[in-house]
Amino acid sequence: MKPFPCSFLFCVSLLFSDVAHATYHLKAGDHQLKTAQSYAQTRHNAQPVLRTLNLAKTDSPCRSRPLDLVFIIDSSRSVRPAEFEKVRIFLANMADTLDVGSDATRVAVVNYASTVKIEFLLKNYFNKLNLKKAIARIEPLATGTMTGLAIKTAMKEAFTEQSGARPRSGNISKVAIIVTDGRPQDHVEEVSAEARASGVEIYAVGVDRADMQSLQLMASLPLEEHVFYVETYGVIEKLTSKFRETLCGLDPCATGHDCEHICINSNASFYCKCQIGYILNADKKTCSPKQARAEVVEDPCKCEAMLVFQRQTQATIQQLTAKHILPVVSNGRQIEHLENTLGRA
Repeated sequence: MKPFPCSFLFCVSLLFSDVAHATYHLKAGDHQLKTAQSYAQTRHNAQPVLRTLNLAKTDSPCRSRPLDLVFIIDSSRSVRPAEFEKVRIFLANMADTLDVGSDATRVAVVNYASTVKIEFLLKNYFNKLNLKKAIARIEPLATGTMTGLAIKTAMKEAFTEQSGARPRSGNISKVAIIVTDGRPQDHVEEVSAEARASGVEIYAVGVDRADMQSLQLMASLPLEEHVFYVETYGVIEKLTSKFRETLCGLDPCATGHDCEHICINSNASFYCKCQIGYILNADKKTCSPKQARAEVVEDPCKCEAMLVFQRQTQATIQQLTAKHILPVVSNGRQIEHLENTLGRA
Protein backbone atom coordinates (compact mmCIF):
# COMPACT_ATOMS: atom_id res chain seq x y z
CA MET A 1 0.00 0.00 0.00
CA LYS A 2 1.27 3.50 -0.91
CA PRO A 3 1.96 5.90 1.94
CA PHE A 4 -0.87 8.38 2.49
CA PRO A 5 0.96 11.52 1.19
CA CYS A 6 1.86 9.77 -2.07
CA SER A 7 -1.67 8.48 -2.58
CA PHE A 8 -3.08 11.93 -1.92
CA LEU A 9 -0.74 13.60 -4.42
CA PHE A 10 -1.54 10.90 -6.99
CA CYS A 11 -5.30 11.55 -6.70
CA VAL A 12 -4.82 15.31 -6.93
CA SER A 13 -2.78 14.92 -10.10
CA LEU A 14 -5.53 12.81 -11.66
CA LEU A 15 -8.12 15.42 -10.74
CA PHE A 16 -6.21 18.26 -12.39
CA SER A 17 -5.56 16.09 -15.41
CA ASP A 18 -9.31 15.50 -15.84
CA VAL A 19 -10.09 19.20 -15.48
CA ALA A 20 -7.48 20.13 -18.05
CA HIS A 21 -9.09 17.84 -20.62
CA ALA A 22 -12.70 18.90 -19.99
CA THR A 23 -13.43 20.72 -23.26
CA TYR A 24 -16.18 20.71 -25.85
CA HIS A 25 -13.93 19.42 -28.61
CA LEU A 26 -13.78 15.69 -29.17
CA LYS A 27 -11.36 13.83 -31.39
CA ALA A 28 -12.70 11.49 -34.03
CA GLY A 29 -11.40 8.50 -32.09
CA ASP A 30 -13.15 9.41 -28.84
CA HIS A 31 -15.94 7.13 -27.66
CA GLN A 32 -18.00 9.78 -25.91
CA LEU A 33 -19.98 12.79 -27.00
CA LYS A 34 -20.82 15.77 -24.83
CA THR A 35 -23.73 18.11 -25.02
CA ALA A 36 -23.40 21.85 -25.18
CA GLN A 37 -23.59 24.13 -22.20
CA SER A 38 -27.03 25.45 -21.27
CA TYR A 39 -28.25 28.81 -22.48
CA ALA A 40 -28.69 30.04 -18.90
CA GLN A 41 -25.02 29.38 -18.19
CA THR A 42 -24.04 31.27 -21.33
CA ARG A 43 -26.10 34.29 -20.29
CA HIS A 44 -24.43 34.44 -16.88
CA ASN A 45 -20.92 33.69 -18.21
CA ALA A 46 -20.75 30.66 -15.98
CA GLN A 47 -18.46 27.73 -16.60
CA PRO A 48 -20.16 25.12 -18.76
CA VAL A 49 -21.35 21.90 -17.20
CA LEU A 50 -20.66 19.09 -19.63
CA ARG A 51 -22.97 16.12 -19.80
CA THR A 52 -21.29 12.89 -20.82
CA LEU A 53 -23.32 10.53 -22.98
CA ASN A 54 -22.71 6.82 -22.95
CA LEU A 55 -23.19 5.84 -26.56
CA ALA A 56 -22.33 2.18 -26.13
CA LYS A 57 -24.72 -0.14 -27.90
CA THR A 58 -27.63 -1.15 -25.71
CA ASP A 59 -29.82 -4.20 -26.04
CA SER A 60 -32.69 -2.67 -24.08
CA PRO A 61 -35.99 -3.32 -25.82
CA CYS A 62 -37.14 -0.26 -27.71
CA ARG A 63 -40.64 0.63 -28.81
CA SER A 64 -40.55 3.68 -31.04
CA ARG A 65 -43.37 6.14 -30.46
CA PRO A 66 -45.03 7.40 -33.66
CA LEU A 67 -43.36 10.56 -34.96
CA ASP A 68 -43.54 13.02 -37.81
CA LEU A 69 -39.76 13.41 -38.11
CA VAL A 70 -38.03 15.93 -40.40
CA PHE A 71 -34.24 16.04 -40.78
CA ILE A 72 -32.89 19.47 -41.79
CA ILE A 73 -29.42 18.86 -43.20
CA ASP A 74 -26.70 21.43 -43.95
CA SER A 75 -24.92 20.41 -47.17
CA SER A 76 -23.02 23.59 -47.97
CA ARG A 77 -19.59 23.50 -49.61
CA SER A 78 -17.87 23.32 -46.22
CA VAL A 79 -19.20 19.76 -45.94
CA ARG A 80 -16.79 17.66 -47.99
CA PRO A 81 -18.08 14.65 -49.97
CA ALA A 82 -16.62 12.14 -47.52
CA GLU A 83 -18.18 14.06 -44.64
CA PHE A 84 -21.57 14.19 -46.31
CA GLU A 85 -21.39 10.42 -46.72
CA LYS A 86 -21.17 10.26 -42.91
CA VAL A 87 -24.38 12.28 -42.76
CA ARG A 88 -26.08 9.79 -45.07
CA ILE A 89 -24.88 6.94 -42.85
CA PHE A 90 -26.28 8.76 -39.81
CA LEU A 91 -29.67 9.16 -41.52
CA ALA A 92 -29.70 5.51 -42.61
CA ASN A 93 -28.84 4.35 -39.09
CA MET A 94 -31.65 6.50 -37.73
CA ALA A 95 -34.03 4.86 -40.20
CA ASP A 96 -32.97 1.44 -38.89
CA THR A 97 -33.63 2.59 -35.34
CA LEU A 98 -37.18 3.82 -35.91
CA ASP A 99 -40.42 2.00 -36.58
CA VAL A 100 -41.07 3.42 -40.05
CA GLY A 101 -44.60 3.18 -41.39
CA SER A 102 -47.76 5.08 -42.24
CA ASP A 103 -49.14 4.45 -38.74
CA ALA A 104 -45.74 4.63 -37.04
CA THR A 105 -42.90 7.09 -37.76
CA ARG A 106 -42.89 9.09 -40.98
CA VAL A 107 -39.63 10.66 -42.16
CA ALA A 108 -38.81 13.63 -44.39
CA VAL A 109 -35.48 15.26 -45.31
CA VAL A 110 -34.90 18.96 -46.03
CA ASN A 111 -31.51 19.64 -47.62
CA TYR A 112 -30.11 23.17 -47.57
CA ALA A 113 -27.20 25.46 -48.34
CA SER A 114 -27.88 28.90 -49.88
CA THR A 115 -31.05 27.33 -51.27
CA VAL A 116 -33.42 24.74 -49.82
CA LYS A 117 -34.42 21.44 -51.39
CA ILE A 118 -37.00 19.04 -49.99
CA GLU A 119 -35.56 15.62 -50.78
CA PHE A 120 -38.74 13.76 -49.83
CA LEU A 121 -41.85 14.32 -47.74
CA LEU A 122 -43.47 12.55 -44.82
CA LYS A 123 -45.98 10.93 -47.17
CA ASN A 124 -43.42 9.43 -49.57
CA TYR A 125 -41.85 6.40 -47.86
CA PHE A 126 -43.50 4.04 -45.38
CA ASN A 127 -40.91 1.24 -45.33
CA LYS A 128 -37.24 1.25 -44.37
CA LEU A 129 -35.86 -0.16 -47.61
CA ASN A 130 -37.29 2.56 -49.84
CA LEU A 131 -36.51 5.21 -47.24
CA LYS A 132 -32.83 4.22 -47.11
CA LYS A 133 -32.63 4.14 -50.91
CA ALA A 134 -33.95 7.72 -50.98
CA ILE A 135 -31.38 8.73 -48.36
CA ALA A 136 -28.58 7.24 -50.46
CA ARG A 137 -29.63 9.45 -53.40
CA ILE A 138 -29.26 12.73 -51.46
CA GLU A 139 -26.48 14.94 -52.85
CA PRO A 140 -24.86 18.02 -51.28
CA LEU A 141 -25.88 21.42 -52.64
CA ALA A 142 -23.62 24.47 -52.91
CA THR A 143 -22.32 27.39 -50.87
CA GLY A 144 -24.17 29.25 -48.15
CA THR A 145 -25.81 28.31 -44.87
CA MET A 146 -29.41 29.55 -44.87
CA THR A 147 -30.54 27.66 -41.79
CA GLY A 148 -33.42 30.01 -40.99
CA LEU A 149 -34.80 29.62 -44.50
CA ALA A 150 -34.53 25.84 -44.18
CA ILE A 151 -36.52 25.81 -40.93
CA LYS A 152 -39.16 28.09 -42.45
CA THR A 153 -39.42 25.84 -45.52
CA ALA A 154 -39.78 22.77 -43.33
CA MET A 155 -42.66 24.39 -41.45
CA LYS A 156 -44.47 25.53 -44.60
CA GLU A 157 -43.86 22.52 -46.84
CA ALA A 158 -42.87 19.49 -44.75
CA PHE A 159 -44.86 19.73 -41.51
CA THR A 160 -48.22 20.07 -43.28
CA GLU A 161 -51.07 17.59 -43.64
CA GLN A 162 -50.81 17.89 -47.43
CA SER A 163 -47.21 16.68 -47.17
CA GLY A 164 -48.05 13.75 -44.90
CA ALA A 165 -47.97 15.23 -41.40
CA ARG A 166 -50.77 13.92 -39.25
CA PRO A 167 -53.42 16.25 -37.78
CA ARG A 168 -52.97 17.75 -34.33
CA SER A 169 -55.93 15.76 -33.05
CA GLY A 170 -53.87 12.60 -33.49
CA ASN A 171 -51.34 13.73 -30.84
CA ILE A 172 -48.42 12.59 -33.01
CA SER A 173 -45.15 14.23 -31.94
CA LYS A 174 -43.53 16.60 -34.47
CA VAL A 175 -39.72 16.49 -34.34
CA ALA A 176 -37.03 18.31 -36.32
CA ILE A 177 -33.34 17.36 -36.16
CA ILE A 178 -31.04 20.06 -37.56
CA VAL A 179 -27.46 19.11 -38.50
CA THR A 180 -25.08 21.95 -39.37
CA ASP A 181 -21.35 22.69 -39.37
CA GLY A 182 -21.43 26.46 -39.79
CA ARG A 183 -22.85 29.77 -38.65
CA PRO A 184 -26.27 30.61 -40.14
CA GLN A 185 -26.18 33.41 -42.69
CA ASP A 186 -29.74 34.42 -41.83
CA HIS A 187 -31.81 34.82 -38.66
CA VAL A 188 -32.84 31.64 -36.87
CA GLU A 189 -34.19 32.85 -33.53
CA GLU A 190 -37.64 34.04 -34.61
CA VAL A 191 -38.40 31.25 -37.07
CA SER A 192 -37.24 28.63 -34.56
CA ALA A 193 -39.44 30.15 -31.86
CA GLU A 194 -42.43 30.01 -34.22
CA ALA A 195 -41.70 26.36 -35.01
CA ARG A 196 -41.47 25.45 -31.33
CA ALA A 197 -44.65 27.40 -30.56
CA SER A 198 -46.48 25.38 -33.22
CA GLY A 199 -45.55 22.17 -31.40
CA VAL A 200 -42.36 21.10 -33.17
CA GLU A 201 -39.61 19.76 -30.90
CA ILE A 202 -36.21 20.84 -32.27
CA TYR A 203 -32.86 19.11 -31.77
CA ALA A 204 -29.74 20.96 -32.94
CA VAL A 205 -26.56 19.05 -33.79
CA GLY A 206 -23.41 21.10 -34.34
CA VAL A 207 -20.34 19.76 -36.14
CA ASP A 208 -16.82 21.22 -36.25
CA ARG A 209 -17.18 25.01 -36.76
CA ALA A 210 -20.86 25.17 -35.84
CA ASP A 211 -21.91 28.26 -33.91
CA MET A 212 -22.93 27.23 -30.39
CA GLN A 213 -25.14 30.24 -29.73
CA SER A 214 -27.12 29.60 -32.92
CA LEU A 215 -27.64 25.98 -31.91
CA GLN A 216 -29.02 27.12 -28.58
CA LEU A 217 -31.34 29.65 -30.22
CA MET A 218 -32.80 26.94 -32.44
CA ALA A 219 -33.24 24.09 -30.00
CA SER A 220 -36.09 23.26 -27.66
CA LEU A 221 -35.76 23.30 -23.89
CA PRO A 222 -34.11 21.92 -21.87
CA LEU A 223 -31.06 22.74 -23.94
CA GLU A 224 -28.87 20.09 -22.34
CA GLU A 225 -31.20 17.49 -23.87
CA HIS A 226 -31.63 19.13 -27.28
CA VAL A 227 -28.21 20.59 -28.23
CA PHE A 228 -25.28 18.36 -29.21
CA TYR A 229 -21.82 19.02 -30.56
CA VAL A 230 -19.30 16.73 -32.23
CA GLU A 231 -15.89 17.78 -33.48
CA THR A 232 -16.01 15.92 -36.79
CA TYR A 233 -18.50 14.19 -39.05
CA GLY A 234 -16.53 11.04 -38.32
CA VAL A 235 -18.37 10.59 -35.02
CA ILE A 236 -21.81 11.94 -35.91
CA GLU A 237 -23.20 8.47 -36.57
CA LYS A 238 -22.59 7.66 -32.91
CA LEU A 239 -25.38 10.09 -32.07
CA THR A 240 -27.76 7.42 -33.32
CA SER A 241 -27.59 5.73 -29.93
CA LYS A 242 -28.48 8.96 -28.16
CA PHE A 243 -31.44 9.64 -30.42
CA ARG A 244 -32.49 6.03 -30.02
CA GLU A 245 -32.82 6.64 -26.28
CA THR A 246 -34.62 9.93 -26.85
CA LEU A 247 -37.02 9.09 -29.66
CA CYS A 248 -37.73 5.49 -28.67
CA GLY A 249 -39.62 4.85 -25.48
CA LEU A 250 -38.53 1.78 -23.56
CA ASP A 251 -41.14 -0.99 -23.53
CA PRO A 252 -42.28 -1.08 -19.86
CA CYS A 253 -43.79 -4.53 -20.32
CA ALA A 254 -40.34 -5.83 -21.26
CA THR A 255 -38.37 -4.10 -18.52
CA GLY A 256 -40.32 -5.27 -15.44
CA HIS A 257 -43.97 -4.71 -14.63
CA ASP A 258 -45.07 -7.13 -11.84
CA CYS A 259 -48.29 -8.05 -13.66
CA GLU A 260 -49.29 -11.57 -12.63
CA HIS A 261 -50.96 -12.44 -15.94
CA ILE A 262 -50.90 -9.95 -18.84
CA CYS A 263 -49.11 -6.59 -19.28
CA ILE A 264 -50.62 -4.08 -21.73
CA ASN A 265 -48.56 -1.14 -23.07
CA SER A 266 -50.26 2.24 -22.88
CA ASN A 267 -48.12 5.05 -24.37
CA ALA A 268 -45.14 5.32 -22.01
CA SER A 269 -46.86 3.37 -19.24
CA PHE A 270 -48.67 0.05 -18.80
CA TYR A 271 -51.58 -1.62 -17.06
CA CYS A 272 -52.27 -5.20 -15.99
CA LYS A 273 -54.98 -7.50 -17.26
CA CYS A 274 -56.13 -10.95 -16.16
CA GLN A 275 -56.73 -14.08 -18.16
CA ILE A 276 -60.28 -15.28 -18.84
CA GLY A 277 -61.90 -16.56 -15.68
CA TYR A 278 -59.94 -14.21 -13.39
CA ILE A 279 -60.49 -10.70 -12.04
CA LEU A 280 -57.94 -8.00 -11.22
CA ASN A 281 -57.37 -7.46 -7.52
CA ALA A 282 -57.28 -4.09 -5.76
CA ASP A 283 -53.48 -3.89 -6.18
CA LYS A 284 -54.08 -3.70 -9.99
CA LYS A 285 -51.39 -6.35 -10.56
CA THR A 286 -52.49 -9.72 -9.18
CA CYS A 287 -55.48 -11.80 -10.25
CA SER A 288 -58.03 -14.01 -8.47
CA PRO A 289 -60.42 -16.62 -9.88
CA LYS A 290 -63.91 -15.34 -10.57
CA GLN A 291 -66.44 -16.73 -8.06
CA ALA A 292 -69.63 -18.15 -9.57
CA ARG A 293 -72.64 -16.28 -8.20
CA ALA A 294 -75.42 -18.67 -7.14
CA GLU A 295 -78.84 -17.33 -8.11
CA VAL A 296 -81.40 -18.03 -5.37
CA VAL A 297 -84.95 -18.73 -6.58
CA GLU A 298 -87.57 -18.71 -3.85
CA ASP A 299 -90.35 -21.26 -3.76
CA PRO A 300 -93.58 -19.29 -4.35
CA CYS A 301 -95.45 -21.72 -2.09
CA LYS A 302 -93.39 -20.95 1.01
CA CYS A 303 -94.85 -18.70 3.70
CA GLU A 304 -92.04 -16.17 3.33
CA ALA A 305 -92.79 -15.81 -0.36
CA MET A 306 -96.50 -15.37 0.30
CA LEU A 307 -95.82 -12.62 2.84
CA VAL A 308 -93.67 -10.81 0.31
CA PHE A 309 -96.46 -11.09 -2.27
CA GLN A 310 -99.02 -9.70 0.20
CA ARG A 311 -96.82 -6.71 1.03
CA GLN A 312 -96.30 -5.95 -2.65
CA THR A 313 -100.06 -6.19 -3.30
CA GLN A 314 -100.91 -3.87 -0.41
CA ALA A 315 -98.37 -1.34 -1.56
CA THR A 316 -99.81 -1.39 -5.08
CA ILE A 317 -103.37 -0.84 -3.74
CA GLN A 318 -102.21 2.12 -1.65
CA GLN A 319 -100.53 3.68 -4.66
CA LEU A 320 -103.67 3.31 -6.77
CA THR A 321 -105.82 4.75 -3.99
CA ALA A 322 -103.60 7.78 -3.56
CA LYS A 323 -103.52 8.40 -7.29
CA HIS A 324 -107.17 7.94 -8.30
CA ILE A 325 -109.51 8.02 -5.29
CA LEU A 326 -108.16 10.79 -3.06
CA PRO A 327 -108.16 13.55 -5.72
CA VAL A 328 -111.78 12.76 -6.49
CA VAL A 329 -113.05 12.84 -2.87
CA SER A 330 -111.18 16.02 -2.05
CA ASN A 331 -114.16 18.05 -3.33
CA GLY A 332 -117.42 18.09 -1.25
CA ARG A 333 -119.75 17.99 -4.25
CA GLN A 334 -117.90 15.03 -5.66
CA ILE A 335 -118.27 13.23 -2.34
CA GLU A 336 -122.05 13.86 -2.32
CA HIS A 337 -122.29 12.71 -5.91
CA LEU A 338 -120.37 9.59 -5.04
CA GLU A 339 -122.66 8.83 -2.07
CA ASN A 340 -125.81 9.29 -4.18
CA THR A 341 -124.40 7.07 -6.83
CA LEU A 342 -123.56 4.39 -4.31
CA GLY A 343 -127.04 4.78 -2.68
CA ARG A 344 -128.81 4.21 -5.98
CA ALA A 345 -126.64 1.19 -6.53
